[in-house]
Amino acid sequence: MRSSVIERKTNETNVSVSLNLDGQGKYDVNTGCGFLDHMLELFSRHGRFDLKIKCMGDTNVDYHHSVEDIGIVLGKCFLEALEDKKGIKRYGNASIPMDEALVITTLDISGRAYLVFNAEMPTEKVGDFDTELVKEFFIAFARESKVTLHINAIYGENTHHIIEGIFKSFGRAMKEAVKIDQELNGEIPSTKGII
Repeated sequence: MRSSVIERKTNETNVSVSLNLDGQGKYDVNTGCGFLDHMLELFSRHGRFDLKIKCMGDTNVDYHHSVEDIGIVLGKCFLEALEDKKGIKRYGNASIPMDEALVITTLDISGRAYLVFNAEMPTEKVGDFDTELVKEFFIAFARESKVTLHINAIYGENTHHIIEGIFKSFGRAMKEAVKIDQELNGEIPSTKGII
């Protein structure tokens, strides 16, 4: 099984993540932020990843440290679970309509960390969640997973819908990219021979 369990403890957070790439979309997520829990549950279900996340953070300050550190640990889990990346499809793309919003996520498990994030948030908060933290999550994830990640919210009016479209499309694009391509016969999908 392609899986990983990683813990990270700092003075600000204590994060534990368990990831199975070849799962059924089962999740157990407790980040201390209900909205973030919901988004990560959507990611798990739409990516078909079995995902357990536990975070105890300094939420008395705000959610920034928790969101960033969860992105860090989840990124590390993907990097570890993919090992040498033999046989993976490597590229993933998903277009998700969420009512009036449309989000397209395209990614490359390239070994090169890069984020393009084009998503205007109509409001600064959804509940008590600062919407600027969505980008912080993906900066941390892309850096640690060494994935090139392009997230483009084409349009939308409702901030919740836009962010939900982001996490759903991210899950489906990752699902496609990590899938084993039988035609590759275990080869690494790169002319370099490594990713």
